[in-house]
Amino acid sequence: MELIDRWKKTLDTLKSQDRYRSIYVGQGVDFTSNDYLGYGQGRCPIFLEEEQAHLPVTGMGSRLLRGHHPIWEEVEARLARWHGAEAALMMTSGFTANEGLLTTVIEPGDWVAADERCHASIYEALRICRPRKYIFRHNDMNHLEEGLKKESSTRTESREMFIVTESIFSMDGDLAPLQDIVDLAERYGAYVIVDEAHSTGCYGANGSGLVDALRLRSHVLATVHTGGKALGLCGAYICGSHILYEYLINRCRHLIFTTALPPLLGSYWLKGISRVAEDFLGRDLLFQNVRLFRSLMRESGWDIRGDAYIVPVVVGEDSKAVRLARHLQHRGWDVRAIRPPSVPEYTARLRISLHADHTPEYLEELAADLKCAFTQYHEY
Repeated sequence: MELIDRWKKTLDTLKSQDRYRSIYVGQGVDFTSNDYLGYGQGRCPIFLEEEQAHLPVTGMGSRLLRGHHPIWEEVEARLARWHGAEAALMMTSGFTANEGLLTTVIEPGDWVAADERCHASIYEALRICRPRKYIFRHNDMNHLEEGLKKESSTRTESREMFIVTESIFSMDGDLAPLQDIVDLAERYGAYVIVDEAHSTGCYGANGSGLVDALRLRSHVLATVHTGGKALGLCGAYICGSHILYEYLINRCRHLIFTTALPPLLGSYWLKGISRVAEDFLGRDLLFQNVRLFRSLMRESGWDIRGDAYIVPVVVGEDSKAVRLARHLQHRGWDVRAIRPPSVPEYTARLRISLHADHTPEYLEELAADLKCAFTQYHEY
């Protein structure tokens, strides 16, 4: 079989399974993006000062070569203070940050427990660094402890143990029991790494995330944060200790061998950190919308999961999710179908993302359209 034929066969199979994907511009009211605080749609825009206009628009090289700029030292120092961490290290994207961190600190033969619902970037990293993996059932602390207990009884001194989780799971909208995870880690001598991509900006008094809101900063090895969701910025970063920062600079291939972010973006980060830290109103509006929409959905009879601003409406079959999403799009809502492998088999769903700038009227109208669809569920 020729290569092109192989590709065509794969694409035809995806189409027959209703799992074919395409890229298109979203139309209608945005209930799809991760723009939780509404910054991406222009709320509280950032304006550059004239003196910032001279900043380069390219990194020109890796940060270990000519790509470093003093503005990134300022950004990293500001981020570390925001989180109450010793240090922060900028990365080009959330995927890169997760993969770079995990493949640097985890070595072959180490033992890693990861929640089964962790992001693809985490599993890609674990594939690369080849540890002994233990995948525990989603948020199941008994299952996690079983693995920790067994591993700790046979562990050698040269091998380390890690627990990797997300603070908010992107497809389920539920929170990890971080305090319980930290307690288990400390009991069995494991290190905790938390992907905070979906909680950064929205949780805690100043929006620095769920780990900080629970006062667990000193109990975790590292946290990973992205700018491209609630912060409305380009890039990502890792928070941890001074020695972790030093180790990553010397060993992380994802930092050493990639072009640095443009210094011009650093000026946006400096303004963006202050903006989100002080956006008490945005966080309040977001969680008002969470309470209203989830209440409306429960009244409509939908069985929805989680308790955050990500609201999964699980319908099961891929084809039903696709048709239901198409129905809502025709009604003026940008809601997308999420299908395997992004979610487990037979759990295709609509992933509704709530934002601070959604009006109560929008939420009520969308819930009403979903209720109407629910009454015709078997038709979908």
